[in-house]
Amino acid sequence: MTESASSKRVRLRAVLAVLGRGALALATVATALCGVGAVAVLGEPAAAPRASPLERGSVEPAPVEPGSSAPGRRAADSEPDTGDSGDPVRDWADEVAAVVDVPARALVSYVNADLAMRRRNPECGLDWATLAGIGRVESDHGRYGGRRLGADAVPSSPIIGVPLDGGEDVRAITDTDGGALDGDATYDRAVGPMQFIPSTWAKWSTDGSGDGVGDPHNLDDAAMAAARYLCAGGRDMRSGQGWWAGVMSYNNSVSYARKVFSLAERYAQAGSRDE
Repeated sequence: MTESASSKRVRLRAVLAVLGRGALALATVATALCGVGAVAVLGEPAAAPRASPLERGSVEPAPVEPGSSAPGRRAADSEPDTGDSGDPVRDWADEVAAVVDVPARALVSYVNADLAMRRRNPECGLDWATLAGIGRVESDHGRYGGRRLGADAVPSSPIIGVPLDGGEDVRAITDTDGGALDGDATYDRAVGPMQFIPSTWAKWSTDGSGDGVGDPHNLDDAAMAAARYLCAGGRDMRSGQGWWAGVMSYNNSVSYARKVFSLAERYAQAGSRDE
């Protein structure tokens, strides 16, 4: 028997209650940001942020060189149209994906990281919409360059950035992983949907998918690692200063943080729809 629309809305509202209504959380952050001075969304930060270990010199996904690949990666299967899955998170993601340009599978990754952090580090207050904003700027949710995010949360081909060779607009970071993640044994490159550099991934590697492996090319793993990174050091992502510091630590760019906030606010509003 097909579930009634009213019953489905009840389950979706339950998911929204667990998620704490991201739109309200982002509105609170916006108010706080405006309250701490010029700051955040419109100008320079109130205090100089620390340098980002993920900084690549650009707020857009780094270009992927033709033919670049990471050893041992397979192409992800296309994401199927599953309809009503019986999983309230997936059903919520399907609803939100219908009104914003985010793959439902990516939303599941962001929400699961949000829920895991609520259990692991509730004081941080990180919301899924902030992760989604970062994921959009970094790789278009794993779709950069025409890729498709698969049902396994892995893009159809690896997303690998330009070599960090100290050239124009990029830092110089010599190889730290023997090319294991990025296929480059000379310089490091940012990898995966959340664009981790190998040295940073070595510190924050997380198994978010439950397969026993932390893989930066898997959005379940990368979103969970990004959540841990943003919440590091007792940071409160519900406050204006905390949110700003967290996102600036991910990429030390005012325009980057502004773009992430704008996207996160849009996603949160879409995700808080009751119907």
